[in-house]
Parts: sequence; C-alpha cells; structure tokens
Amino acid sequence: MNIKALFIGDTNHTGIQFFRSLFVGGIATVADMAVLIVIREVFGVPESIAAVFGFIVGLAVNYIISTYWVFAKAKVKNRAMDFIAFGVIGVIGLGLTQLIIEPFSVKGMFGEGFLVSHAVFGSLIPTDKYYIIGKMLAVVLVYMWNFFARKFFLYRKSENEN
Repeated sequence: MNIKALFIGDTNHTGIQFFRSLFVGGIATVADMAVLIVIREVFGVPESIAAVFGFIVGLAVNYIISTYWVFAKAKVKNRAMDFIAFGVIGVIGLGLTQLIIEPFSVKGMFGEGFLVSHAVFGSLIPTDKYYIIGKMLAVVLVYMWNFFARKFFLYRKSENEN
C-alpha cells in the first residue's frame, strides 16, 4: 500500500477509510471534549447535558471532514438527507455515550452514578472528574459503532460500482 494513498485522494478501501477516520474522529473528539469540559467546568451544567452540546459540535466537525476526506461517495446524493442519516447514526452513538457516561457522573440523568457513589477509583481521581474517564471509554466504543454503521449504511460501495 502506498503511504500517499493513506492521506491523499478518494478511496473506497475500508482500511484507508478507517485510518483516516481515526484522525477525523480525533479532531472531532477534541472539539467534543473541549465543549463538554468547558460547559461542565465553566458553566456548571450537568455532564449529561454538557455532553449533548459537545456531541453537536463533534458531529458537525466529523461530518464536514468525513464527507471530503474519508468517504469518497455517499449512497445518498442529497447533502441534507446525507447529513440527517449521518446524524441519526451519531444520535444512536450519543445514546450509547450517555449510557456509558452515566455510571461515571456526579449529576447524571438518574442521579449520582454507581462508580461515583462507590468511589471506585479511590483517591486517585476526584469523583467529580470521573465523567472524563466515562467519556474516554465512550469515545472508543462509540467510534467503532459510528465508523462501521456509516460505512455500511451510507458509504459502502454498491455492487454495480467498479
């Protein structure tokens, strides 16, 4: 495999798309995490709500870069419909994120999370920072969901394409 192909040109090669999406996911995650932390730490908004704002920013960053660099051709030709479908997959990922973050939250959707109330990490990490660990775990798991769902449903090469 040509190193140049990893970074330049359109591709339908899943391995190259996965590699590229790691970069895109990283950029989107930095944007998502920055918004989450700022809204939580500066404005005191509960983690579960702050995560939604981070998600929206991360989704927009991910879509813009992915449609130009990761996935060469969308099955859906209408950009608005493509974004909606991309977003639906992302919203499912957001739901998964919320479920993963919940046990790590001081102010979760269902109150204090299990891991916080039991101080699972002891004195290593303050319990009001556990949500960051939950978010990092969610990033890995939800990344896998997002990539493969988008690849399969939105950007998979059809049978009649060369």
